[in-house]
Amino acid sequence: MSKQKTHVYFVPGMAAGKEIFKNIHLPEDRYVLHILEWLIPERNESLLNYAARMAARVKEKDVVLAGVSFGGVVAQEMAAFVNPRKLIIISSVKSRAELPRRLKIARRTAVYKLMPTRLMLSADDLTKFAIGPRSKKRLKLYQEFLHVRDKRYLDWAIRNMVCWQRKEPLRNIIHIHGDKDIIFPIKNISDCVVLEGGTHIMLLDKGSRVSEKIIAAIEE
Repeated sequence: MSKQKTHVYFVPGMAAGKEIFKNIHLPEDRYVLHILEWLIPERNESLLNYAARMAARVKEKDVVLAGVSFGGVVAQEMAAFVNPRKLIIISSVKSRAELPRRLKIARRTAVYKLMPTRLMLSADDLTKFAIGPRSKKRLKLYQEFLHVRDKRYLDWAIRNMVCWQRKEPLRNIIHIHGDKDIIFPIKNISDCVVLEGGTHIMLLDKGSRVSEKIIAAIEE
């Protein structure tokens, strides 16, 4: 009798589409992959309500839920509705304490409200915000996967990333993080599985190694 496959649901990074997972490969005889594309938030929608809407698209029980960057934040909020077998975040943070200093300052000063998201809808500007200033090669690599350029979504996502309220990490969360991540520097991160040489876009340029870490996390 064949063993039942594990369903793995992924939430992409801010503004990214399903293509960002093109280099993530899990054995097809053991796993079924699902990518939860971003929804456009309702006006003044709370993060919790948005997470509930995202969670409603998870149809199976006992799933693995994984999120990347801001998608990791959303995945953590979704966990209350999904009750996943495993919760994995990649290149993300487990609480507001792990946010970098610049985002903490942005929260205190509310400077994020002044960000001209209407002018950020170009691929170049959106990519630089999502992954930081990098080489032209890396910018080009990532920007082709940023598809969500709706102003309401961007305003909502930036606000909820900067102003995330979680004080304590969820129990049993598995955190995979690159030691070269400049968006969420590893010096602020605790209790994580370190991928040496991994940047904020290691999902793309180190996909095979990230895949190995994901499989190990699920099967441990």
